Amino acid sequence: MAVRAVRGAVQLDRDDAAHMDEQVGKLITAILERNELHADDLISIWFTATPDLHSDFPAVAARKLGLSDVPLICAQELDIAGAMPRVVRVLTHVETERSRSEVAHVYLGAAAALRKDIAQ
Repeated sequence: MAVRAVRGAVQLDRDDAAHMDEQVGKLITAILERNELHADDLISIWFTATPDLHSDFPAVAARKLGLSDVPLICAQELDIAGAMPRVVRVLTHVETERSRSEVAHVYLGAAAALRKDIAQ
């Protein structure tokens, strides 16, 4: 069993806690489904949010999905001029039989433009 990192991102329509929960929940769910992962396969998840998001911690959405024993941390993304606004990014560490090239990175909606090279 290998340890792999799975990337993902989603752009929010607005800075609203309920909307963030919904969209980040969709992102985490998509990462799990597309990589055939279960909660027990998760080692940790690192969330970042752009500086224009203030309504809640993205990790709250993961807790609401039942990921109560997975270590989670949130940080602020760099404030770069011209960067896409209202984006939550994740870096998920998992145990999987998949090779690095088989890992499905998930960029939902407009966030797919962030990493056209790896978005699936």
